[in-house]
Amino acid sequence: MSARNDVAPSTLGVELAEEGVYVEYTDGRRVFYNGVPERIEGTLRTNPGKDVHVLVTDPTETEGVLVYVNDLKTDDEILESTGVGRVMLDPGEEEELFPGVTVRADGYAVEVEADPEAARGRVFVFEEDELGEYAYELFDE
Repeated sequence: MSARNDVAPSTLGVELAEEGVYVEYTDGRRVFYNGVPERIEGTLRTNPGKDVHVLVTDPTETEGVLVYVNDLKTDDEILESTGVGRVMLDPGEEEELFPGVTVRADGYAVEVEADPEAARGRVFVFEEDELGEYAYELFDE
């Protein structure tokens, strides 16, 4: 398997719907994250080994940036052509994805902490694998 690199995200179209969240890639394709996101206060710790995607919307909730955390499956060129970013973290490493949004690797799990006010938008985390998918919205009250 080839090495994976960090990839900077581009601004993507976002549509928040009753049935879930739609994201439009820069190449025109759309992805759908199914289900109403569960609201989580504080830090979200994902299950080990899951694919973790972090979406931060702009204040109008029509655009956002999407970053995959520790994704080993997607080639750099695919991410670059779709506008999706990627950050690779070693165990114990932490990085601020955006102002107000921090991710850290805790073994094979990922922890996401967010301050939506500092992020100036809504913060969603999608956790998935071949067995299922979960959607969360982080908030700080």
